[in-house]
Amino acid sequence: MKRIVCFGPGPQFKGGISNYNTSLAKALDKFPEAEVHIVSWTQQYPAIIPRDFIDRASRKDLLEGTRIKVKYITNYNNPFSWGATFNYIKDLNPDIVIFQWAIALQGLPLGYIARRLMKLKNVEVIFDTHFVKQKEASSIDKFFSRYGLGKAHTYIAHAMRNADELKEMYRDKKFTITETGERAKEGNTIIKLYHPVYDMFQPDKNFDLEKVKQELKLKKHVFLFFGFIRKYKGLHNVIRAYARVAHQRNDVSLLIVGESFWQTLNPNSFSAKVKKALFGFAKSLLLKNSDNEQDYQPLKLIEQLQLQNSTTVINRFVPNEEVYKYFQVADCIVNYYLFATPSGVESIAYNFHLPILATRVGHFPETVKPGYNGYIAEPDNIDSMAAQMLNIIEHPIDRSRVAETADKFSWVNYAKALLNK
Repeated sequence: MKRIVCFGPGPQFKGGISNYNTSLAKALDKFPEAEVHIVSWTQQYPAIIPRDFIDRASRKDLLEGTRIKVKYITNYNNPFSWGATFNYIKDLNPDIVIFQWAIALQGLPLGYIARRLMKLKNVEVIFDTHFVKQKEASSIDKFFSRYGLGKAHTYIAHAMRNADELKEMYRDKKFTITETGERAKEGNTIIKLYHPVYDMFQPDKNFDLEKVKQELKLKKHVFLFFGFIRKYKGLHNVIRAYARVAHQRNDVSLLIVGESFWQTLNPNSFSAKVKKALFGFAKSLLLKNSDNEQDYQPLKLIEQLQLQNSTTVINRFVPNEEVYKYFQVADCIVNYYLFATPSGVESIAYNFHLPILATRVGHFPETVKPGYNGYIAEPDNIDSMAAQMLNIIEHPIDRSRVAETADKFSWVNYAKALLNK
């Protein structure tokens, strides 16, 4: 029996990393010889961050039918819980511990726990890196990243750029890159794997396309933006590019589905006001190079550009049970990101065989093949973005090719590489 710990946000949390950690645990649980535990945060970030991270909308138990055990124990704001987390994992006597690395801010607790685990015998410590070099990182981000990722046996990189950044960050380490999962005999191993396709969201076989289009007031060709509304995802560019398309054609719709990331708390509550003030002050001290994303309001562009009649907005967190509807009604997903780490939204799209429109940033040139499973636009170029939106209408992508991409990015292949099978 191989005992595996998947450390990361458990299924009670919102967002892609929670979905990813849960899906990884479920993929590993399918191997009879594996005993899988999710060890999760209770609070992932400093308490002053003005946002609700708990999924209060979904009702389905994502772990139903599995053998997976979940323990919520690690509080970012309580260092004593970091030690308690180490002791809990140590008592499980695991063979593998996989940490989800998605933000530099978590470097202190993760680095502390990983360092203590590295002193144990017969435990492989793995960091599954969703990014390595944080965009516009401050000096404190760089410190957190270097400390947090510093101690591990194995790293997973979802793009070659991430592997290169690991080598650049730790010039004193000897890295061996593999795509099979075979571990290096000396030094550290980087396993280069693509972000797997989310199979937790399944298509409805009885989906009534025309009925849903009518309900959502959508026209013939539907462009979908899905997920948390954050500046790096470039919704402002999506809307501006779509405006040029909508002014040329009267048979298109833009469907925007997602929660405004920094607008989940009641703005009139005293606690929200205090958190916002403290968080703003902390950012001004520590993150001088960052934009104030709390003021990011791209949805205002819809009225400014007179797109109300062809744009539908679902500005809330969508429970897991609803996700299928928006992907099945759309003709393509639009990921015009300013910069990119491997995208959970892209992976959901592949599961629904939905073509991708993306910018030439991050890993997208590795996964999106123009004319095969989508099209690539140039970043910060609205003309290019609009042209590719028109291109996918005039030269549609064969959905069977997108299905081939989905097959290649399966969780089974990913889990086999982790288990070195």
